[in-house]
Amino acid sequence: MRPIRLPEPPSPTMGVPEIFETGANSVIRRAVVIGNGFPGSENQSLGLVRALGLSDNHVLYRVTRPRGGVNDWLHWLPVSLHKKLDYIVRQFYYYWTRKKLAPSHSVNGAAVGLSTVLEADLKHIVNMARDSFEKDGPLLVVASGRDTISIASSIKRLASDNVFVVQIQHPRSSLNRFDLVITPHHDYYPLTPQAQEQVPRFLRKWITPREPPDGHVVLTVGALHQIDFAALRGAASAWHDEFAPLPKPLLVVNIGGPTGCCRYGTDLAKQLTASLLSVLDGCGSVRISFSNRTPEKVSNVIIKELGNNPKIYIWDGEEPNPHMGHLAWADAFVITADSVSMISETCSTGKPVYVMGSERCKWKLSEFHKTLRERGVVRPFTGSEDISESWSYPPLNDTAEAARRVQEFLAERGLRLRP
Repeated sequence: MRPIRLPEPPSPTMGVPEIFETGANSVIRRAVVIGNGFPGSENQSLGLVRALGLSDNHVLYRVTRPRGGVNDWLHWLPVSLHKKLDYIVRQFYYYWTRKKLAPSHSVNGAAVGLSTVLEADLKHIVNMARDSFEKDGPLLVVASGRDTISIASSIKRLASDNVFVVQIQHPRSSLNRFDLVITPHHDYYPLTPQAQEQVPRFLRKWITPREPPDGHVVLTVGALHQIDFAALRGAASAWHDEFAPLPKPLLVVNIGGPTGCCRYGTDLAKQLTASLLSVLDGCGSVRISFSNRTPEKVSNVIIKELGNNPKIYIWDGEEPNPHMGHLAWADAFVITADSVSMISETCSTGKPVYVMGSERCKWKLSEFHKTLRERGVVRPFTGSEDISESWSYPPLNDTAEAARRVQEFLAERGLRLRP
C-alpha cells in the first residue's frame, strides 16, 4: 500500500492563504459607501475607499430627502422626521383633493441618471453584513455628511461584530457611535479661546464639539478627495490633446459660491475680474470654471467682463467636465475661499494656489485658511502676482494619511485589508 502523502504547507514565496494568517473573517475585502447626494461629501468617502485599495469592490448607497416645494426649507430637520412629514403632507393632500402629489425630486437613482446608486436601507445593509460575514469577512462602512450619521451609527450598533464604521466629518454627537471618525482640525475651532469669545456664555454649551478629540479621531488639514498621482497622470493623458497646445503658463480659476461662513456676492466677482485682468499679461491662457453653487449674478459679472477676452476660456457647464484636466495641466490656481474641497484638491498637486476672499470667511473656515497660510500652502490673490513664478510647498496628503491611520486602527482590531 502506498503511503498517503499530505499536501505540502504553503510556500512563503507562493503566498499564505488568508485562513492560515489571521482567519478568513479578519480580512476586509469590500466596502459600503453611504452618501448624501452632495459631491463634496461623497468624494471624501470615495477618496478614502480608493486610497485603501477597495475602489473596485464597493457599493454606493445614498440617504435621500424629499425635494421641491416646502421640502427645500426643511433640511434642518432630521432626515427620518423630514420623510415622515412629507408622507403626512401627501396623505392630507390626497384626502382633501383625491389627487396624488407628484413624486418629490430626488438626488438618487434615475432622477439624476444614477441607476446603480441604491437607497440607503438600514435593515438591508445590516442583514448583508451579517449574512455574508462567514463567506466575505467584515464590511467596511464609510459615510460622510450630516444625513448619513444616523444610519452609519445604527449599522455599528446593530452589526458591530461584522462591520468597521468610519464617519467622515465631525458627527456633532457622541463619537463612540463609530469605530473611527476622520475630521478636519478646524472642526474643533469652537473649543479655541477665540471661538469662545465669539459666542455668548449661555450658548456655549450648545456649540459642538464640546470635547477635544479622543483616541479614535483622525484629524486632517483639509477635506479628503480622490486626487492622487495616478489620477493626475491619467487625467494628463486623457486631456492631452486639449491642454497641451495651450500657451503657458496656464492659470485655472475655480469659482464656488457663498456659504454661511463665507459670504460674498457681485462685489467679490468684480474684485476677482479686476485682479485677473491685472495678471493677464503674465498668463499664456486662463480657464475659468463655476461650481453648481455659483450664483447667477456672480457668474454673469465674470462672463460680461472676461467672456470676450481671447486669452480666457469659460467652461459652459456642458460635459465632459474639465476639472481633472485642469488639475493635471494647470501651472497655477486661483480659488474662491468658500470651498474646502476645491482648495484641498488643488493643494494636493503641489502647484501654486492663490485664494480669493479668505478675509470674508469667519468661524471655522477662517481657521482653515489661517492654517494653510501658516504652512505656506496658499497665498492671497491680489492681482499683483507673477503667474509664471513657481513656488512650492509640501502638498496636502490628507487622504493617504487618513488611509494609513485607518489601517492602523484595523490592525488594533485584528483586521486587515485584502492585499
